[in-house]
Amino acid sequence: MKFAGTAALVRPSALGYAVAMISVLIQTRNDEETLARTLATLVGGSIEGVVREVVVHDLGSTDQTRMVAEHAGCTLVGEAGLADAVSRSRGQWLLVLQPGARLTEGWTEQALLHMGEGARPARFTRSHIGMPGFWTRLFEQTPPFADGLLMAKTQALASLMNGQDLGALGRGTPPVQLPAEIVRAPAQK
Repeated sequence: MKFAGTAALVRPSALGYAVAMISVLIQTRNDEETLARTLATLVGGSIEGVVREVVVHDLGSTDQTRMVAEHAGCTLVGEAGLADAVSRSRGQWLLVLQPGARLTEGWTEQALLHMGEGARPARFTRSHIGMPGFWTRLFEQTPPFADGLLMAKTQALASLMNGQDLGALGRGTPPVQLPAEIVRAPAQK
Protein backbone atom coordinates (compact mmCIF):
# COMPACT_ATOMS: atom_id res chain seq x y z
CA MET A 1 0.00 0.00 0.00
CA LYS A 2 2.71 2.48 -1.00
CA PHE A 3 1.43 5.97 -1.75
CA ALA A 4 4.58 7.80 -2.75
CA GLY A 5 5.31 7.30 -6.44
CA THR A 6 2.48 4.85 -7.10
CA ALA A 7 1.88 4.53 -10.83
CA ALA A 8 -1.67 5.29 -11.90
CA LEU A 9 -3.55 2.57 -13.75
CA VAL A 10 -6.47 4.81 -14.70
CA ARG A 11 -5.75 8.46 -15.32
CA PRO A 12 -8.38 11.01 -14.22
CA SER A 13 -8.10 12.71 -17.62
CA ALA A 14 -9.16 9.43 -19.28
CA LEU A 15 -12.37 9.62 -17.23
CA GLY A 16 -13.08 13.14 -18.48
CA TYR A 17 -11.91 14.94 -15.31
CA ALA A 18 -9.36 17.68 -15.02
CA VAL A 19 -6.10 16.30 -13.69
CA ALA A 20 -5.77 17.49 -10.10
CA MET A 21 -3.73 15.80 -7.44
CA ILE A 22 -4.57 15.54 -3.75
CA SER A 23 -2.19 15.48 -0.82
CA VAL A 24 -3.91 13.82 2.13
CA LEU A 25 -3.11 15.09 5.62
CA ILE A 26 -3.87 13.01 8.71
CA GLN A 27 -3.06 14.23 12.21
CA THR A 28 -2.29 11.39 14.63
CA ARG A 29 -1.50 10.57 18.24
CA ASN A 30 -1.49 6.87 19.15
CA ASP A 31 -3.73 5.93 16.22
CA GLU A 32 -2.04 2.86 14.73
CA GLU A 33 -5.24 0.86 14.13
CA THR A 34 -7.43 3.74 13.01
CA LEU A 35 -4.70 5.14 10.73
CA ALA A 36 -4.44 1.78 8.96
CA ARG A 37 -8.22 1.77 8.34
CA THR A 38 -8.12 5.24 6.83
CA LEU A 39 -5.10 4.47 4.65
CA ALA A 40 -6.87 1.39 3.27
CA THR A 41 -9.69 3.57 1.88
CA LEU A 42 -7.17 5.80 0.08
CA VAL A 43 -5.56 3.03 -1.97
CA GLY A 44 -8.15 3.32 -4.78
CA GLY A 45 -7.46 7.06 -5.07
CA SER A 46 -3.75 6.34 -5.29
CA ILE A 47 -4.23 3.73 -8.00
CA GLU A 48 -6.44 6.14 -9.97
CA GLY A 49 -3.72 8.79 -9.78
CA VAL A 50 -5.74 11.21 -7.65
CA VAL A 51 -3.98 10.77 -4.30
CA ARG A 52 -0.45 12.03 -4.81
CA GLU A 53 0.81 11.51 -1.27
CA VAL A 54 -0.27 11.04 2.32
CA VAL A 55 1.29 13.23 4.99
CA VAL A 56 0.98 12.01 8.58
CA HIS A 57 1.38 14.82 11.12
CA ASP A 58 2.23 12.89 14.28
CA LEU A 59 1.78 14.61 17.64
CA GLY A 60 4.02 12.34 19.71
CA SER A 61 2.64 8.82 19.34
CA THR A 62 4.01 6.19 21.70
CA ASP A 63 2.42 3.21 19.92
CA GLN A 64 3.17 1.90 16.41
CA THR A 65 1.48 4.79 14.54
CA ARG A 66 4.76 6.01 13.06
CA MET A 67 5.64 2.51 11.87
CA VAL A 68 2.23 2.11 10.17
CA ALA A 69 2.76 5.44 8.37
CA GLU A 70 6.30 4.58 7.30
CA HIS A 71 5.36 1.11 6.03
CA ALA A 72 2.51 2.59 3.98
CA GLY A 73 4.93 5.03 2.32
CA CYS A 74 3.48 8.13 3.96
CA THR A 75 5.50 11.29 4.55
CA LEU A 76 5.88 11.59 8.31
CA VAL A 77 6.22 15.00 10.00
CA GLY A 78 6.51 15.86 13.67
CA GLU A 79 4.65 18.40 15.75
CA ALA A 80 6.51 21.48 14.51
CA GLY A 81 6.57 20.63 10.80
CA LEU A 82 2.95 21.10 9.68
CA ALA A 83 3.21 24.37 7.73
CA ASP A 84 6.43 23.23 6.08
CA ALA A 85 4.90 19.86 5.18
CA VAL A 86 1.86 21.52 3.60
CA SER A 87 4.05 23.95 1.63
CA ARG A 88 6.18 21.06 0.33
CA SER A 89 3.19 18.84 -0.46
CA ARG A 90 2.94 17.97 -4.14
CA GLY A 91 -0.83 18.05 -4.62
CA GLN A 92 -2.77 21.15 -5.66
CA TRP A 93 -5.48 20.19 -3.17
CA LEU A 94 -5.30 19.12 0.45
CA LEU A 95 -7.65 16.53 1.97
CA VAL A 96 -7.62 16.54 5.78
CA LEU A 97 -8.96 13.39 7.44
CA GLN A 98 -9.24 12.05 10.97
CA PRO A 99 -7.56 8.72 11.67
CA GLY A 100 -10.30 6.10 11.49
CA ALA A 101 -12.46 7.96 8.96
CA ARG A 102 -13.26 5.84 5.92
CA LEU A 103 -14.19 7.25 2.53
CA THR A 104 -16.70 5.17 0.60
CA GLU A 105 -16.59 4.05 -3.01
CA GLY A 106 -16.94 6.88 -5.52
CA TRP A 107 -15.23 9.54 -3.41
CA THR A 108 -12.51 10.18 -5.99
CA GLU A 109 -14.98 10.99 -8.76
CA GLN A 110 -16.88 13.43 -6.54
CA ALA A 111 -13.64 15.06 -5.38
CA LEU A 112 -12.42 15.45 -8.98
CA LEU A 113 -15.72 16.99 -10.08
CA HIS A 114 -15.59 19.46 -7.21
CA MET A 115 -11.95 20.40 -7.82
CA GLY A 116 -12.74 21.06 -11.48
CA GLU A 117 -15.63 23.40 -10.61
CA GLY A 118 -14.05 25.81 -8.18
CA ALA A 119 -11.88 26.55 -5.23
CA ARG A 120 -14.36 26.39 -2.33
CA PRO A 121 -13.59 23.93 0.46
CA ALA A 122 -15.75 20.80 0.60
CA ARG A 123 -16.78 18.13 3.09
CA PHE A 124 -18.14 14.65 2.50
CA THR A 125 -21.66 13.52 3.39
CA ARG A 126 -21.84 11.71 6.71
CA SER A 127 -22.66 8.03 6.29
CA HIS A 128 -25.30 6.44 8.50
CA ILE A 129 -23.00 3.44 9.08
CA GLY A 130 -22.07 3.36 12.75
CA MET A 131 -23.89 6.62 13.45
CA PRO A 132 -24.76 7.14 17.12
CA GLY A 133 -28.33 7.68 18.31
CA PHE A 134 -30.19 10.98 18.09
CA TRP A 135 -29.43 12.19 21.64
CA THR A 136 -25.76 11.36 21.35
CA ARG A 137 -25.53 13.26 18.04
CA LEU A 138 -27.40 16.19 19.52
CA PHE A 139 -24.94 16.70 22.37
CA GLU A 140 -21.70 15.42 20.89
CA GLN A 141 -18.82 17.76 20.16
CA THR A 142 -18.01 17.25 16.48
CA PRO A 143 -14.27 17.18 15.70
CA PRO A 144 -13.29 19.69 12.98
CA PHE A 145 -12.44 17.02 10.38
CA ALA A 146 -15.10 14.44 11.19
CA ASP A 147 -16.50 14.78 7.66
CA GLY A 148 -13.12 15.39 6.04
CA LEU A 149 -12.08 18.69 4.49
CA LEU A 150 -10.99 19.11 0.87
CA MET A 151 -9.47 22.50 0.11
CA ALA A 152 -7.05 24.13 -2.28
CA LYS A 153 -3.47 23.96 -1.04
CA THR A 154 -3.17 27.74 -1.42
CA GLN A 155 -6.05 28.26 1.02
CA ALA A 156 -4.53 25.87 3.56
CA LEU A 157 -1.14 27.59 3.30
CA ALA A 158 -2.66 31.05 3.75
CA SER A 159 -4.41 29.88 6.93
CA LEU A 160 -1.32 28.20 8.35
CA MET A 161 0.98 31.11 7.50
CA ASN A 162 -1.38 33.46 9.35
CA GLY A 163 -0.70 31.46 12.51
CA GLN A 164 -3.94 29.48 12.52
CA ASP A 165 -3.90 25.89 13.70
CA LEU A 166 -5.06 22.89 11.73
CA GLY A 167 -8.57 23.09 13.20
CA ALA A 168 -9.03 26.59 11.78
CA LEU A 169 -8.54 25.52 8.16
CA GLY A 170 -12.21 24.96 7.39
CA ARG A 171 -13.74 27.81 9.38
CA GLY A 172 -13.49 30.61 6.79
CA THR A 173 -15.69 29.90 3.80
CA PRO A 174 -18.63 27.52 4.38
CA PRO A 175 -17.72 24.23 2.68
CA VAL A 176 -19.68 22.58 -0.11
CA GLN A 177 -21.13 19.17 0.81
CA LEU A 178 -20.06 16.42 -1.58
CA PRO A 179 -22.49 13.53 -2.21
CA ALA A 180 -19.77 10.91 -1.59
CA GLU A 181 -20.00 9.51 1.91
CA ILE A 182 -17.54 9.28 4.77
CA VAL A 183 -17.85 6.90 7.68
CA ARG A 184 -16.76 8.92 10.67
CA ALA A 185 -13.95 7.84 12.92
CA PRO A 186 -15.04 6.25 16.18
CA ALA A 187 -15.33 8.71 19.07
CA GLN A 188 -12.14 9.17 21.08
CA LYS A 189 -12.28 7.69 24.56
